Amino acid sequence: MLVTAWFVMGAVAGVSGVVIGYLTLRQARATLDECRVMLARQAGDGVSDLKAIRDVAVCRYDALAEMSGRLSFSVAMINGLGDGIVLTSINGMTETRTYVRPVVGGRGRQPLSPEEETAVRGARLGLGPLIESTAAMPRKGRATRQPADTL
Repeated sequence: MLVTAWFVMGAVAGVSGVVIGYLTLRQARATLDECRVMLARQAGDGVSDLKAIRDVAVCRYDALAEMSGRLSFSVAMINGLGDGIVLTSINGMTETRTYVRPVVGGRGRQPLSPEEETAVRGARLGLGPLIESTAAMPRKGRATRQPADTL
């Protein structure tokens, strides 16, 4: 009986390890593909100025529970080196708040919201000017949405 339990636990641990390894391999391949796309976009024609803003993406979403129509947005404006800004506008019924955050090397200097990260990723990958975010749906009872670095 004890030997059977050890055998079952060993089998479960082995299968779990294989599944985790497979998922990690899939994620690594997706990241590698994204890197290839970014490198191909950087190489381009070889005569463009890498410091000029060239990649722009807009992520539209519903930031507040009381608003619909995806009126809030984050705009990423990135150069060939991955440097630039993310401009975010949170639109409510009575007020609008606007924030800007620096981006260096494709990452925010300050923590970025998921929508801001979507915009930066879309700009870096050249996914087009408009990205509709499905992850940015308002949560029940959420009254306001403010970036983490504001008071």
